[in-house]
Amino acid sequence: MSIKHNRVLFIDRDGVINVRLIDDYVTKIEQFQFLPGVLEAIAAFSKLFDRIFIVTNQQGVAKGLMTEDDLKKIHAHMLAQIEQNGGNIDAVYYCHHHKLDNCECRKPKNGMFLQALKDYPDIKDSIYYMVGDTKSDMGFGKNIGATNVMIANSDSELNSNYNFVFPSLKKLSSDIHLVLG
Repeated sequence: MSIKHNRVLFIDRDGVINVRLIDDYVTKIEQFQFLPGVLEAIAAFSKLFDRIFIVTNQQGVAKGLMTEDDLKKIHAHMLAQIEQNGGNIDAVYYCHHHKLDNCECRKPKNGMFLQALKDYPDIKDSIYYMVGDTKSDMGFGKNIGATNVMIANSDSELNSNYNFVFPSLKKLSSDIHLVLG
């Protein structure tokens, strides 16, 4: 008898879903801008993956550039737009600590993954995929045993921890069959 494995997608936020502000942080809704094709890509992924989670480091909170409430408002706005365009995100996990705090939730550590497992026990023994554009994203994916997909844009930190590379989430969605096999 074969065991059905669920597919679970973890996606980074800044530089993958929305425009990354160079040397700055998205601190209010007005600064949040989806990258081209992202809403359509997430809608397509919602039909292929059993669960989708956004995992994002947001140390701007620890630096006092925004409050945790500001961050939650940005995420509520993002999720509403995704839903209005046919996509579904099961949860957004974020680390609001400073990178020097050495917390367990900051990528590349797996604290956000452990929280997702606690909140969604059905994802245990699933097939995991991580999509991101930084070394810490790929380290997170490696730490959770995921297939890593690097979004290689002009701000990407390329390294050897990825299995696939695409220029955008939009391009990944059109070629997702290459990743899923």
